[in-house]
Amino acid sequence: MPSAIPADLVASYRAADYRAGSGSAAIILRIDQHSEALAQLLAASGRQCAVFITACNPGSQPHSLAANQVAQARLHEELSRHTDQIIEGTGSDPSGIWPAEPSLLALGVELEVAEALGRQFGQNAIVWAGADAIPRLMLLR
Repeated sequence: MPSAIPADLVASYRAADYRAGSGSAAIILRIDQHSEALAQLLAASGRQCAVFITACNPGSQPHSLAANQVAQARLHEELSRHTDQIIEGTGSDPSGIWPAEPSLLALGVELEVAEALGRQFGQNAIVWAGADAIPRLMLLR
């Protein structure tokens, strides 16, 4: 089924850097590229999958900082019901057109749950990786 998301927006999602953690320990995920750092993190945690997700700017429509902070806190609370392994991060546009968005990398969240949370928080897409540690862009509409 074709997506209702404009192709240029999907291209922006595909080009983004998805960073979990900070400093030299940060893991940078790129769509459809194996991440050895994620593979090691999954192995060390005993988990088989991970989701990189935000609650900010639903539908890729800018919202206030306060609204995004409230939504992000709610998302963290929801994710906490499924895992105790959540790492704060950011999704960023290397071209600088889109501002960086606070995001979360949550280990052990199955795809169906991850997609449901993405839809619950009005997101167009999420990034999900299975045991192969290859982040995949999952379009939600």
